[in-house]
Amino acid sequence: MISIVDAIHSGDLPVTVAAVISNRPDAAGLTFAQQAGIPTATINHKDFDSRENFDQALASKIDEYSPNLVVLAGFMRILTTEFVEHFAGKLVNIHPALLPKFKGLNTHQRAIDAGEKEHGASVHIVTPELDDGPVVMQARVPVLAADTEATLAARVLEQEHKLYPAAINQLLNNPIN
Repeated sequence: MISIVDAIHSGDLPVTVAAVISNRPDAAGLTFAQQAGIPTATINHKDFDSRENFDQALASKIDEYSPNLVVLAGFMRILTTEFVEHFAGKLVNIHPALLPKFKGLNTHQRAIDAGEKEHGASVHIVTPELDDGPVVMQARVPVLAADTEATLAARVLEQEHKLYPAAINQLLNNPIN
């Protein structure tokens, strides 16, 4: 999220962040957004008795801002089909792997264990199936012989910070239908 805001401030991404919304009241992104003058809100998932009720409240809060695009950044919850369909075509996420490979968690170690020669990150349209939507853009990094999960993750993260703003810009100028 910070790299997206930085890209906006540098003029590389001509958009406005309508709001930063988190399911965690202690999320560092909320403090950063508040300091940047961006409206913030918290919808704590622990306050709801079901995933469906949480997702309905989250969708209602997002709808208050009428966004052209809903960008997930550090949001680590599986969303209901109803939520995803409500924002169909304008809900995007970044995943630390070259989709369709290594959906889910622990992608860096899985790439090393599989003997991959390259790894990276993908920005994709969110669909009801986890990490399965159309890929908007990818960034690639080599997997080095001496890589650990941490070293590979650090190189991928560096690329993610460039990739996400570029993919958002591309998506807003050339939407995927």
